Amino acid sequence: MAAAVPGDPTAAVAATEPGDAAAPALGERPPPRLWPLFSSVALLGLSVDVYTKFLAVQQLEPGVGVPLLGGLLTLRLIRNPGAAFSQGEGFAWVFAIAAILVLGFVLVRLVPRLGHIGWAVALGLLVAGVSGNLVDRLFRAPGVFRGHVVDFLQLPHWPIFNVADMCITSAAVLVVVLSVIKNVGIDGRRGGETPTSAPASS
Repeated sequence: MAAAVPGDPTAAVAATEPGDAAAPALGERPPPRLWPLFSSVALLGLSVDVYTKFLAVQQLEPGVGVPLLGGLLTLRLIRNPGAAFSQGEGFAWVFAIAAILVLGFVLVRLVPRLGHIGWAVALGLLVAGVSGNLVDRLFRAPGVFRGHVVDFLQLPHWPIFNVADMCITSAAVLVVVLSVIKNVGIDGRRGGETPTSAPASS
């Protein structure tokens, strides 16, 4: 390509011709569009949590256990003023504000960087779990930011929990597997890889 002449109106057009250095580097892959997967996981998890809590409130008598699977799982309805697994009672408003901050950070800072299927699932589960318990904090008695979370699932020697807690725990396990064991970043690159050599997902 000929050198550009100062003031030449064709210079800007010539700089974008095929093969020019401004073109994307060979082998560089655009990040996959993982918003649909993330959104589907988040909405599905939130929907299951809200619906199962509705059924628990409608069908279970508070504090009365209904054993299932030979006693491996018991349905026992309680109202939890604390955090996940009944921790931190009396600080419902703190957990509500923390949940809002977590959701904001995930949606604004992390989700736009998604480049790996596993991270899309992990963040979707996290948003589903945090949102599920936040709905209880905002809309259940005794009031906004002080609402008690509905828990109804009990395993032997384990605190009573709900579907939202399951989503949060699953997300935490996935994050450890992806970031520590597989060494994969949110954008899909493994440790030490450059943006031009990274696979979109694995």
